[in-house]
Amino acid sequence: MRRVLYIQYTNPAGYPPLEHSSRILAGDGWQVLFLGTRALGADALRFPPHPNIRVRYMNFCPAGWRQKLHYLFFCLWILGWVMLWRARWIYASDPLACPVGLWLSVLPWLRVLYHEHDSPGPSIGSFQRLVGWTRRQLARRADCCVLPNEARLERFRAETGTRQKAFCVWNCPSTQEVAPPRASANGSFWLLYHGSIVPDRLPLAVVDALAHLPNSVKLRVIGYETVGSAGYVGAIQEHARQLAVDYRLEVVGALRHRFELMDWCKRSDAGLALMPLRSSDVNQRAMIGASNKAFDYLAAGLPLVVSDLPDWRAAYVEPGYGFACDPEDPESIARAIQALLDDAERARSMGENGRQRILAGWNYETHFLPVLRRFSVRQGDSPPDTHFADELAAR
Repeated sequence: MRRVLYIQYTNPAGYPPLEHSSRILAGDGWQVLFLGTRALGADALRFPPHPNIRVRYMNFCPAGWRQKLHYLFFCLWILGWVMLWRARWIYASDPLACPVGLWLSVLPWLRVLYHEHDSPGPSIGSFQRLVGWTRRQLARRADCCVLPNEARLERFRAETGTRQKAFCVWNCPSTQEVAPPRASANGSFWLLYHGSIVPDRLPLAVVDALAHLPNSVKLRVIGYETVGSAGYVGAIQEHARQLAVDYRLEVVGALRHRFELMDWCKRSDAGLALMPLRSSDVNQRAMIGASNKAFDYLAAGLPLVVSDLPDWRAAYVEPGYGFACDPEDPESIARAIQALLDDAERARSMGENGRQRILAGWNYETHFLPVLRRFSVRQGDSPPDTHFADELAAR
């Protein structure tokens, strides 16, 4: 049976690469089943219907001793489905899936893929150390490992001793999500931010920048607060009221399906993809490829405003897809946006060049191809060449 069982102890619909990979596999004739939980904040997110894809959720459980029981039941729930459904592949896609994923890797009829969206930090406490140990063991036993950034991939290889079967697959959009060429903009100029609404990704300096720009410039925010950023949307709205720019702020909130998000991208004029210039978080220091924001904006033909970081400049500014700024400096942000306003034709050209780049190679079908080939290799056969993924990322 060509069946793939995705397991993740958060809402899998909050991760676009899982939607893309599952639809690629489903289109290739695989039956796909997701097992996850309804995460706080991202609870509204869902996958669009597909005849070969099913999704089952457990309810969210807040932190505390009940969550430990909830996690144990989650693992048993997965084991029950494995025995009942008889999948051929297990697609484990977060560290908390590693303990049960490692146990499943010993079953002779199962093959395991491990996809790590965010690199875990230092292990604190006995449970996290256990998860870290199972992560290292699963990485060695898995048929294939996937990470979204080259620097994270090298760190993963060093931590786990896994090399030949680890792939870098960027979090690009699907070719089916690429919009038609954009017409010339008229009227309001809408800046778009989408994703988790946290101070590091959407600083209040962006609202301050509106006060330095013409009234035609407006900010649209799509996404959800995380557990650690509860109340931040209200803080943004209050800050906008204090600056008398609240009428230029639109908070859409969380959308149920990703295709709704891509439709909002098409109705906007420029995309914000900001990261802190200084961070101790390994994930924030290595976001090229891992952040889907810039790719999503480019798929809709939007020019970018990104942080003035060396790797972001090299990926998006130097090729001519947008401008860079200091995300903590309102005047720097305003200058980058004003540059788009001052030359509308150049801004349109930036977005169109980026859209063509998505079609040419920065898409999930292209980046996922080396992994897809693993699914067609019979157990025990030699794997395909893994250097193809590195070549794709370098182009």
